[in-house]
Amino acid sequence: MDVKKIAEVAHETNRAYCETIDDFSQPSWRNAPVWQRKSAVNGVKFHIANPDAGCASSHESWLAEKQADGWKFGEVKDPEKKEHPCFVPYRELPDEQKVKDALFVGVVRAMKILL
Repeated sequence: MDVKKIAEVAHETNRAYCETIDDFSQPSWRNAPVWQRKSAVNGVKFHIANPDAGCASSHESWLAEKQADGWKFGEVKDPEKKEHPCFVPYRELPDEQKVKDALFVGVVRAMKILL
């Protein structure tokens, strides 16, 4: 097991969750663009380095990464324009989006013992 495999499981978990809320915009790990896979790997690395970090910290780390890469808020996720509706502080996220952070954190915490 390695960081990339944990990122894959976290990504697929979030993709499955998204489908339960009628969001079919998430590609499978194999079809995900490089930037999206890299972001998931970075998220796993963040939680391994910061084992006590919670959901809000996970989102803020993601937000900082996106900002550094030139992303901004947009009503609709648009990778070409680098716009994302979750480009807001954690406290402003809708609950259904906060669940994605909780799932990501949970997968990393559960699987890191396999590293």
